[in-house]
Amino acid sequence: MAARSRNGRRTSEKGIPSEWLAIIDVTCRRKVSEDGGRGLDTQGERKRVAIACQGGGSHTAFTAGVLKRLLRAEELKGHEVVGLSGTSGGAVCALLAWHHLLRDDAAGAAEALDAFWRDNSATAPHERIINHWIVWAGNLQNFVTMPALSPYDNYFSASAIEDEFKRLLERRVNFTEVGVQPEGSYPMLLVGAVDVISGEFRAFNSRRDKISPETILASAAIPTLFRSVHLDDGGVYWDGLFSQNPPVNQLTDEGPDEIWVIQINPKELGTEPRTGAQIADRRNELSGNLSLHQELGFIEKIDQMLEEGHLVRDAKYKQIVVRVIEMSRSRFPGSLGTASKLNRDPRFIEDLMSHGEAQAEEFLAALAFEDAWRSRDPETMMSFFTEDAELVSSAPFPEGGPYKGRAQIQPFVAEHLAEVARVDLTKKQVARDGVAWTVRALTDEESADQVEGVAEAEFRGGNVKTLRLGSGPRPG
Repeated sequence: MAARSRNGRRTSEKGIPSEWLAIIDVTCRRKVSEDGGRGLDTQGERKRVAIACQGGGSHTAFTAGVLKRLLRAEELKGHEVVGLSGTSGGAVCALLAWHHLLRDDAAGAAEALDAFWRDNSATAPHERIINHWIVWAGNLQNFVTMPALSPYDNYFSASAIEDEFKRLLERRVNFTEVGVQPEGSYPMLLVGAVDVISGEFRAFNSRRDKISPETILASAAIPTLFRSVHLDDGGVYWDGLFSQNPPVNQLTDEGPDEIWVIQINPKELGTEPRTGAQIADRRNELSGNLSLHQELGFIEKIDQMLEEGHLVRDAKYKQIVVRVIEMSRSRFPGSLGTASKLNRDPRFIEDLMSHGEAQAEEFLAALAFEDAWRSRDPETMMSFFTEDAELVSSAPFPEGGPYKGRAQIQPFVAEHLAEVARVDLTKKQVARDGVAWTVRALTDEESADQVEGVAEAEFRGGNVKTLRLGSGPRPG
């Protein structure tokens, strides 16, 4: 029965505004799998994971690198990929992974990702010249007004680009074998696009829609390079960067325990953008992140309401851990921007893929360390620190350090981390420049009072090199 709060808003018995419940119910509904709704601990069971791939042109070679490492990781033998989603270049990467995972061929997926981006690189002399001109023109637009170009002005050029894109896809995926996917087969695939006429966001779903080269082209149709894509459903589509980038909400229909987001556009920026180029780049990044942050925000809200008892775990709601693997800007200082998303230089593509593999490696190390932390066993936790590791702790946690080396770190780990500090799995874990978690610690066992802060770790060779505990903005 709805009540009214002091400000007159209708609320549930728990005091939650009814409009919030409506949004949550429609936007973040979770279908729980046959096990009756697992919690976060899935010992002895395979964790169900969904992977969302953000779009960003050539920058999504980073996504290919991440997927290559994750899909062949021994550490993930206890995980089942139940869903993949992507937009634009992220849709290409998700497609290639999906096609091979349906055949239980993770090695083939890694090879296909490698081969596609090798084929898509500008290797021939004439391709290098064209690529250089495109990147140069993209950068020049930040300084002088360039005439607006339309792909409709040059039919033959636009048609050639579209045909080549579809040929690249068909070289790696046999679309004649791809039909509408039956229920119960995993993973499912979501491809984001936007209908330019109706303005409706569209997530093509492999359980309802036949995935074709045209579907992927619709998701990748940047309007300055490609013509709108007309599909059999009557829609006229542009690049999914204008809609869900990438689709996340629909992944919850597969009942995942965790959602892993491979993010191209940075959430944070180190300095204020002042030049025309910096402003254009930041505007592009922020617009590319809008829908993603909204969808992840709803999932986090559900997780927190379940944790606090405002919602009940049942056949409708379950907790979902969100993890983000983000491309690090410090790895490419001054070389990433809107124009570089069109850069097909082979060395640039290789560097992005290598960085993706390295970020995935650190992400996997962080997963293992998190499991050790959650075991509450100091000895297990200490096995993850390098011999020369350093730990620093500041308010709101007990202040101490820097502790250098295992001998100095061990007492702090035993007394504080293993005993009273817990990783908060209702908040995002983010792998960026290092890996960050939200952490809660008991301050009074009798009253169960807690403080909240952030733990940031850097890894070397799969082990913790530095660990910093303190205040600061939540990872995200």
